[in-house]
Amino acid sequence: MSDLLDRPRTADTPRHPLRHRLAERGIDWSLLLLLPAVAVIAGLFLYPFIYGVTISFQPMEGGGAFANYRDFFADSYQRDAIFKTLKLAVPVAVVSVGLAAPIAYQCRRNFRGRKLVTLVLMLPITFGSILVAQGMLRVFSPYGWVNLTLEELGLPQGTFLYNYQGTFIAAVLTTLPLSFLLLMGFFGGIDPALENAAATLGASRATRFWKIVMPLAMPGILTALMLALVEAFAIFPSAILVGQPDNATHVLTIPIYHAASQRSDYTQASAIAIVLTVIELVVLGLMVLLRNTLYKGPAVGGKG
Repeated sequence: MSDLLDRPRTADTPRHPLRHRLAERGIDWSLLLLLPAVAVIAGLFLYPFIYGVTISFQPMEGGGAFANYRDFFADSYQRDAIFKTLKLAVPVAVVSVGLAAPIAYQCRRNFRGRKLVTLVLMLPITFGSILVAQGMLRVFSPYGWVNLTLEELGLPQGTFLYNYQGTFIAAVLTTLPLSFLLLMGFFGGIDPALENAAATLGASRATRFWKIVMPLAMPGILTALMLALVEAFAIFPSAILVGQPDNATHVLTIPIYHAASQRSDYTQASAIAIVLTVIELVVLGLMVLLRNTLYKGPAVGGKG
């Protein structure tokens, strides 16, 4: 039988119609359903991206194709924005995922108050980053309830506004809901039968968590971390409203805004945006490589 399967096709061997051979490879008329999505992506993302890359090599003041990039990296103040962006985005993503993971793990099963917890965590998404920052101006002000509570407890007042700490808190508040939603789906996709089977074999709760749940959820955790990084890299309103945009929170989005809106130099703004994009792609590429080394098997149990 194996000889018949391995025998090379001859001229007399019947061939399936081209339509059937393409269908076997997943190519059929259903692909036409992708055209609206492809058109939207091409019009709203691909074309603007290509256009931005093109004009970044056309500096307004001349000096060669790479003048915008050369001016950016030659300015130490602008160049430091790369480090400040990483210094803010990476901890924000890690803390957001770290806070969301245990809550999402508990919310994978129904319990009293589950909907309330989910609703509270979703509120920052409905408010938006600007309203969150505006609320922080009142909550963390010298006469806000946070500092008044610290004063009542005999503790010194905290400085949570117009510095790195304020931007960090605002970024975590806006990134945490996204991480929670993703992780709740990943944890919910793990079949409880796997843990139950391990429990019948004598595995403790901690052993089941570290030996079963975490290996299965780690690809999802890294995926949530990557999306949290993307969200944190693009932080802008919080860095201005509750941060220190001329120093501690001078992230890359701020010089992009200054170049485009204040100097109307869209070529320089595009060049800085390309630098930000390249940094994101490098960080995300490293995380994808790490994710590919993790467990990729099924997260469901069988009926043995």
